[in-house]
Amino acid sequence: MPPAPAPLCACLLGLCALLPGAPGLNICTSGSATSCEECLLIHPKCAWCFKEDFGSLRSVTSRCDLKANLVKNGCGDEFESPASSTQVLRSLPLSSKGSSPASSDVIQMTPQKIALNLRPGDKTTFQLQVRQVEDYPVDLYYLMDLSLSMKDDLDSIRNLGTKLAEEMGKLTSNFRLGFGSFVDKNISPFSYTAPRYQTNPCIGYKLFPNCVPSFGFRHLLPLTDRVDSFNEEVRKQRVSRNRDAPEGGFDAVLQAAVCKEKIGWRKDALHLLVFTTDDVPHIALDGKLGGLVQPHDGQCHLNEANEYTVSNQMDYPSLALLGEKLAENNINLIFAVTKSHYMLYKNFTALIPGTTVEILHGDSKNIIQLIINAYNPESEPSWDWPVCFPLCHLTVSAACGGFHSIRSKVELSVWDQPEDLNLFFTATCQDGVSYPGQRKCEGLKIGDTATFEVAAEARGCPGGPAAAAFTLRPVGFRDSLQVAVAYHCWCGCSAGPEPDSARCGGKGTYVCGLCECQPGHLGSRCECQEGESQSGRQHLCREAEGRPLCSGRGECSCNQCSCFESEFGKIYGPFCQCDNFSCARNRGVLCSGHGECHCGECKCHAGYIGDNCNCSTDISTCLAKDGQVCSDRGRCVCGQCQCTEPGAFGETCEKCPTCPDACSTKRDCVECLLLHSGGPAENQTCHSLCKDEVVTRVDTIVKDDQEAVLCFYKTAKDCVMMFTYTELPSGKSNLTVLKEPECGTAPDATTILLAVVGSILLIGIALLAIWKLLVTIHDRREFAKFQSERSRARYEMASNPLYRKPISTHSVDFTFNKFNKSYNGTVD
Repeated sequence: MPPAPAPLCACLLGLCALLPGAPGLNICTSGSATSCEECLLIHPKCAWCFKEDFGSLRSVTSRCDLKANLVKNGCGDEFESPASSTQVLRSLPLSSKGSSPASSDVIQMTPQKIALNLRPGDKTTFQLQVRQVEDYPVDLYYLMDLSLSMKDDLDSIRNLGTKLAEEMGKLTSNFRLGFGSFVDKNISPFSYTAPRYQTNPCIGYKLFPNCVPSFGFRHLLPLTDRVDSFNEEVRKQRVSRNRDAPEGGFDAVLQAAVCKEKIGWRKDALHLLVFTTDDVPHIALDGKLGGLVQPHDGQCHLNEANEYTVSNQMDYPSLALLGEKLAENNINLIFAVTKSHYMLYKNFTALIPGTTVEILHGDSKNIIQLIINAYNPESEPSWDWPVCFPLCHLTVSAACGGFHSIRSKVELSVWDQPEDLNLFFTATCQDGVSYPGQRKCEGLKIGDTATFEVAAEARGCPGGPAAAAFTLRPVGFRDSLQVAVAYHCWCGCSAGPEPDSARCGGKGTYVCGLCECQPGHLGSRCECQEGESQSGRQHLCREAEGRPLCSGRGECSCNQCSCFESEFGKIYGPFCQCDNFSCARNRGVLCSGHGECHCGECKCHAGYIGDNCNCSTDISTCLAKDGQVCSDRGRCVCGQCQCTEPGAFGETCEKCPTCPDACSTKRDCVECLLLHSGGPAENQTCHSLCKDEVVTRVDTIVKDDQEAVLCFYKTAKDCVMMFTYTELPSGKSNLTVLKEPECGTAPDATTILLAVVGSILLIGIALLAIWKLLVTIHDRREFAKFQSERSRARYEMASNPLYRKPISTHSVDFTFNKFNKSYNGTVD
């Protein structure tokens, strides 16, 4: 017989607590609790009866049972069964506007303080609400890379302050602006350190021979509402030069976050930190290249001149440290970077909460529009680029993002969560739909309220103090919810023990209906002494006839078993039949480390099921990018996707070459709409097929919509039906469908025949003309060549060999002496 699947095991575990009448199924009685405190830890449904004359004399475990069973067996109302509860200590109403004379009273989150009383395993829930209020104060700190490659960007933002203040004044009446700059650590190999470069690292650089020495970070202007001061400070700046490509910007980000007093961050304002650069950053451990082995301490290190003093002493900060300090100081970081580095910084945003990234073009030309769209998600983007002044020269799609994601998103963060506490979140966003497992809402407008339901559950009792505290805070908000936690791990009846009680024969302490006997005494009323002969009553120490005394793991004394000690764990039970070490293991770990071993069975912690508690019920690891579990192509089993759709694979079954795409899945709805002229609500079939679609019928389809997916298919009448869809945050799709398919007119056979014949004739004539032209050109070239050779072949009459005489005469002039006489001769 195959083992039961994990979900069935979970159902049986819940059934154990509800069916005490079935042998072996009552988790309360099978836990063999010997005290009230042990009983409360077994299960939230278990109760302990502290009535003196309750139960049998031979079994103390019967006092631990379900409340209904205890009352049925005569306990009355003398039992301990505390339940988890929630108490709201402070709950001020949400504000509607931000800037006011009493701006410190602006409330964007309620309640502000609650107290939880938790019994291990028993959940309690509470609700909180978050709202982005109108006209909320804004502090914006502009942090700029002043390396040499940013010179044109510096020229572009000379008058940034004035224009930015004008535009932001339309959205908030309380706006302040600050400025800082950075380059890199002034040590090798990050900067030029040779003596000749100390005052001017640009010496020898022909394109720009003069610049200021390299520096780590300079805080130039605290947050102020005087925009003229900002413009003046920007005009004073000059670029510098470092040696390697990466910059030391993360040093500057950390200092801008933690030096709150010097920067001037207000507690009651939205904190925006704009980080502009055109290259990658140095991160932790890069400093070892320059001999810096001391990790960053996360503290403020600005001197009186507002310069970063430990740039050449500490390593660059890590991403984890940056995320911690930014969240701690409620700062929203915006990366404005060039397109080539967009994906790198996009990956950073996944590791640093409350961070966004936008594309920065060469000369930084539209920071204003980016900030406006980011701060006010309801604003319409303006594409008048000369008016949209400096910072992030974005594409249209990027400009619609930016700060939009900051003001339109609420995400809860948890601070100082106790290790033995589980939290479960359910978000209810502006669409009114609840999303279990989510703690963020997106697509909000200013003034919208996001509601979160939080369930808290203690896994066990803490080893230390019985009280703890943690904080819930929306990312980027100063508002927070303080949660005090008290653990119900002790019974009220334990508060009044009776030492040497007469109920225990004066030989023990009476507490919660039981006697805790003094050493040497045994029995439910301490009526026996160790060593007394009890051979006639040994059957009381057998679980059943024929079974060994005390299951072979203890001694029978005073009609009850005293269990042996074991090096593996605890042996317990009225017949020593149970222990806490004989349960299933996973990789050698008892109950996989996610449960407690009770009498040979793993009692799993919340969030885990299975025989050895190795199966997680958390589905967050199975969620695909679209929010669907296993991409709707499989099942989430033990935190991993098991793909059921043929051909699907991947961690979340996101890859499936053979699966129908979204166009195919939505085609049934479109065809039904085409068949029935009315909307989905007017036809039951279409209503079923289009239940997850928000349908819009149009005459023409916008094909260049970047946010929509264009789909089309051929109908039975050879027409083309087109539609587009976009996914909505609620999980539905916005489906835009043509009212009628596009059909072309039937082609004319005669026209096609004449066109083909005419085309053939035209092509033939053209080929003949080309051939004739080539032949003519060739003939003319040959004739010209002939004429040239003919002119070179003409001879003069005198030199023509045809007219030369057949007789030739040669004269030889010589002299010789014979008989002392000289002769001259001529030979003809």
